[in-house]
Amino acid sequence: MILIILVAFFLTGGIMFYHFRNSTERYHEERLRRKEYAVRESINYFLREQQHLDPSNDSIVSLFDEKICELSKINTMDISIYSLDGQMLIASNPTLREKGLVSESLTPSLLRTIKYETSQVVVENKNDSMRYLSSYDVIHNYKGKPLAIVNVPYFDTRDIHEQDVQNFLMRLGEIYLLLFLISIVIAYFLSNYITSSLQAIGQKLKDTKINGINPPLQWRFDDEIGTLVNEYNRMLGELEKSAVILAQTERENAWKEMAKQVAHEIKNPLTPMRLNVQYLQAKGENLSKEKLEDFCEGMIDQIDALGRISDAFSRFATMPKIKKEKVPLKEIIHRITALYPDGSTKLVCEEPEITLETDKDQLIRVMNNLLANAFQSIPEGRTPEVTVSIKSLINEVLISVSDNGQGIAEEQREKIFEPKFTTKTSGMGLGLSMVKNILTSLGGHVELESEVGKGSTFKITLPKA
Repeated sequence: MILIILVAFFLTGGIMFYHFRNSTERYHEERLRRKEYAVRESINYFLREQQHLDPSNDSIVSLFDEKICELSKINTMDISIYSLDGQMLIASNPTLREKGLVSESLTPSLLRTIKYETSQVVVENKNDSMRYLSSYDVIHNYKGKPLAIVNVPYFDTRDIHEQDVQNFLMRLGEIYLLLFLISIVIAYFLSNYITSSLQAIGQKLKDTKINGINPPLQWRFDDEIGTLVNEYNRMLGELEKSAVILAQTERENAWKEMAKQVAHEIKNPLTPMRLNVQYLQAKGENLSKEKLEDFCEGMIDQIDALGRISDAFSRFATMPKIKKEKVPLKEIIHRITALYPDGSTKLVCEEPEITLETDKDQLIRVMNNLLANAFQSIPEGRTPEVTVSIKSLINEVLISVSDNGQGIAEEQREKIFEPKFTTKTSGMGLGLSMVKNILTSLGGHVELESEVGKGSTFKITLPKA
């Protein structure tokens, strides 16, 4: 709006300046012609009474010496008379000659124009201080013979048009200044109205949550912003429906995956249990006491396996809440490594005492899983060598669990912490996934370094107390 007002002001000012200049020049030129016509008619009327006039310069001077002054007073204009060869004969105002506003002689080009092209000429003259118009016309005697050239200067133009244009531009500037101030106020409130509305909508869009409650927007006007608000409210409805469908689908998929995993793990011990029951049914009373004891022990082992499977899934599905406390790290890990056979586990820690602020039970679960995973990765026939090292960093503690197992191939390392993934023939692939989840909740993380055939090293970092 402000730009339009400014452009309109300059366009209007430019057009009106050009229009005023042309119209003012035409007005003053026509006014000069009227005055010049009145002077000429007065002279012609005077000449009709002087039929005996000798067309010589001296006779013209003697005849018009007083008449020119009289005509000048009547028409309130300065009048000068030049001879036909362009020399000044009479001037009603001699001071004009002294100031250089009226020349002593006419230029050859002007004289040629008056004599041979047109007898009446209006010329614009300029000097150091002003601009003005001059009219030149040839006067004739009663026989139509040219006698002299009459010059009428015109000084009432006020530099032709500048004063009129300045007055107009002053009025135009005052009007546009008022419009400019009004446009600034309107533009300010209008832009604030639009931007504040859009900012409110933008904040609502930013606060939109897929699984949360999103109240619809309210807008009291049926305008473009109202259309946007209506589309946003419609989107909220679609989003809520999609969120419900998505949550339901995710739950169904989770239960399906869990059911497949549980069914797969339970199926393994059920197969030998079924075979043993069928065998018992076939032998009946002929079954020996030794065979019955073997059957019972096998069934107990398979039932225990089912219990372990159930416990593993229960632990993975339900993680206890974190209860942080100050824990002596070296002492806790020493107790854990002491449970394994002598010589198979080595603890390396140069620090005399390291204290962590963490969950003791969760830390024990992490170390148990990592140590169990280390011993299970060692192939038969190889002497176990598991090393647990503790190193204090600036703000963290680095715990490394290294083994001399068979290692993990590079293409399997990205999946090693995923649920259900395992490189062993037994197990459900939940241990390392649970380790990663626990460390994340404790503010730490775990990394793996491995070399096939030589072993693996799990590095975990935890923040200090």
